[in-house]
Amino acid sequence: MFVERKINQAEGYIELWRCEWENHPGAPAKKVYLGKIGNEQPAIRSLDTQATEQHAICWSYGRTIGNIAVFGPSLLGRFPDEAGNDAELPCDFVHAGKFRMGAERWWCRTHQTYWGAKADLQAYDQFGEMRCANHAQRMHYIVGPLTLNLKDYEEVGVWCSMPAALSTFVVKNRPPRIHVHVRPKADGRKTIDRDFDAISVLYTHELGLFGSNDITRVNITPPAAFEFVRSLEISREMDCINCSTCGYPHLDLGDFATTPHRKHFCGNCGCDSTWSDGPIVSTPLKPLHDSFAKTLRYERPTRNLNLDEYPGSKYTIWASTPAIVWTAARPQEFGIHVHLFRGEERIIDDTFGEVVLAGKKLDRRALIDAMLARSIA
Repeated sequence: MFVERKINQAEGYIELWRCEWENHPGAPAKKVYLGKIGNEQPAIRSLDTQATEQHAICWSYGRTIGNIAVFGPSLLGRFPDEAGNDAELPCDFVHAGKFRMGAERWWCRTHQTYWGAKADLQAYDQFGEMRCANHAQRMHYIVGPLTLNLKDYEEVGVWCSMPAALSTFVVKNRPPRIHVHVRPKADGRKTIDRDFDAISVLYTHELGLFGSNDITRVNITPPAAFEFVRSLEISREMDCINCSTCGYPHLDLGDFATTPHRKHFCGNCGCDSTWSDGPIVSTPLKPLHDSFAKTLRYERPTRNLNLDEYPGSKYTIWASTPAIVWTAARPQEFGIHVHLFRGEERIIDDTFGEVVLAGKKLDRRALIDAMLARSIA
């Protein structure tokens, strides 16, 4: 049994409902509402009068938050702008068994920490409400993110956008972003070709990507995209494991994303007893990546470029990286991407199998390492 919080829009209160997960052999886990316990508090009490429920994506670097494979588009919180790093989200607790000393244990799905220790109870007596130890942490966010229904387009490509590896311009360290290509028709004109802070991808539950059919949306956030691509680049063992209690897919970030492991903590219900068959890094982006790929083949372009033949020209260079989502039927190009400028005009924007600079062939592995090193939170 666990407790679910539901917002009563008419009354402005958060309701507490007693729930449980039904698990039947061969069927996805299903959440069942058993009965209302009562009202917890006004929905804006722990924040301020600017708190709203908005279509938004939030994320935190270095650790998981329950905001990647989601049931709906809305989040309750205070979002000062259309995008930023100072969103305030209220705690969202579910019952998570007991501590070893026997005290009731609760899990905050928003801030990813347990509640119920002595210090938590003292804070409850002082402030009159449950607030986890991480309740004041600000989140990165975007309100009204780009939302793509993958069945609406014949070709969609989504990548982790990282700083350039080499450039005659100043390259600043920055957090990763999400780069999107959209073609309504195969090999047709791109209607989207740009970076976003984060995006939301829709699919139909018939695909059965996760243990719960209620999930039909995956938010692609910068930290999740970055760890996914890094795992692909270094051939780190990667899969997606569903929680043995609630069926929610597990996301590893931070230290948990650097070393494959067998025991996994659920960010949705706080269960700490889900084990994979072997050591893995888990991410919901893996089934999304695999299910929508018409091909997982890569090909090295036959095009070559000698930058020494363009003396005085400006350039920016990246290693091409594997797409997170690739729905085109043709293979992905695996090489080195170059922007070359003559004055203000970009005269080359293409991916090459071989690029020569100062008489030497550029090494794609060295370029990738430079891009990863410059991608900071």
